[in-house]
Amino acid sequence: MLQVCLNGARSPREHHHLPVRPEVVAAAAAASVAAGAEDIHLHPKAPGGFDSLDPHIVAATLRAVRAAAPGTPIGITTGAWTTPDPQDRIRLIRSWSVLPDHASVNWHEPGAEQVAQALLERGVAVEAGIYSGTGAEEPFLNSPLRHHVLRVLAEVSDRTARGAAGTAEALLRRLHPAPAPVLLHGEAAGAWPVLALALRRDLDTRIGLEDTLQLPDGQIAADNAELVTAAVERMRARQSS
Repeated sequence: MLQVCLNGARSPREHHHLPVRPEVVAAAAAASVAAGAEDIHLHPKAPGGFDSLDPHIVAATLRAVRAAAPGTPIGITTGAWTTPDPQDRIRLIRSWSVLPDHASVNWHEPGAEQVAQALLERGVAVEAGIYSGTGAEEPFLNSPLRHHVLRVLAEVSDRTARGAAGTAEALLRRLHPAPAPVLLHGEAAGAWPVLALALRRDLDTRIGLEDTLQLPDGQIAADNAELVTAAVERMRARQSS
């Protein structure tokens, strides 16, 4: 499965096509699905470009994306930077009037289990974000919620082209045996080497402007759809080899 990560915690100043407004996020999602993405991860954003879990912003974004990409699962972040106090995050989750299909919970952040439980209680599937270098795999693998997550997001924080794949291998070893399907992805210069490793391992993966602004040849991508197209080409090449 290929997920597109449309915007992340980035500022619109970082890329001229970083989607922020609901209608622009929706257009980016539709183009990415047309290019081959099977799942969508996005960060709802306030007009100033800041990530937000405000129920009105979440609802407007999800409605727009569902209309533009009907039938495609949509997930959002619950990262601590959106709302630092986990109890405030839980209150916001409980106030959502429109629900995503899934939401990511970073297991190294304070209150992760409580945030995940609040999502599950609302019928929102959980992606357990396990960042390399945080030690989050141990509390996750010991968590009573480990068998209730949709997938494990194995997130490689090594941003170098040379080191990311090795860091990814080590993270996968620490997560083995994973209690749910693994989506492996990297970031910055490490994004494409980690994607290649995910394909070799037959793991789910993702690509998009959240993880990298660059195509495999180092050129800046025009938009999310161009990144997805490049990833799909590599998936097809792998399948035909």
